[in-house]
Amino acid sequence: MSNAILIDLFVEDRAHEEFLKALLERLAYEKRKGINIRIRSARGGHGRALKEFSLYQASVLKGFVGMTMPDLLVIAIDTNCKPLHKAKREIESIIHVNYKDRVILACPDPHIERWYVADPDSLKGIIGVRPVVGRKKCKRDYYKTVLSKALISAGYPTTLGGIEFAREIVQAMDLYRAAKTERSLKLFLDDANAKLTSC
Repeated sequence: MSNAILIDLFVEDRAHEEFLKALLERLAYEKRKGINIRIRSARGGHGRALKEFSLYQASVLKGFVGMTMPDLLVIAIDTNCKPLHKAKREIESIIHVNYKDRVILACPDPHIERWYVADPDSLKGIIGVRPVVGRKKCKRDYYKTVLSKALISAGYPTTLGGIEFAREIVQAMDLYRAAKTERSLKLFLDDANAKLTSC
């Protein structure tokens, strides 16, 4: 493997952080590329992630100590039931021109937990219970509850609501099947694969 690709990650919360770290590591491994992920924002929700991303861009451009330009930037916010294109536009509107070609957007629709259960068959292979996902819902915590219920019914303790299984879920996931189920995941995978390939 050549030099590791440096990726800075801005996310809303721990559920995003765990899932996206595992997914980026898997994609890089499949391309035989090394990566180094720096978590730049992972607490405080949607607004804080965007605010910290704006501050970060200015700090890197000013050359502040310890602030170096990464090879790639991943910014993740849930759509929170807005149309996907509006969530993407919200991020794109604050991306400085110097970063445009380095950014990979992740906008889970409506929430990151939907990506966790995007391939229920693979999830069943891990825990022994297939989650009942049903039709797309825009109810707060709906997918978090789906994931948690599946784990509880399989006999697992869910101290973190299921995010503690992010790595196992991502490793087992059939990405093709999950992307067919979840369009917002497909858009992320297409962009991430293209940019990792070009690095």
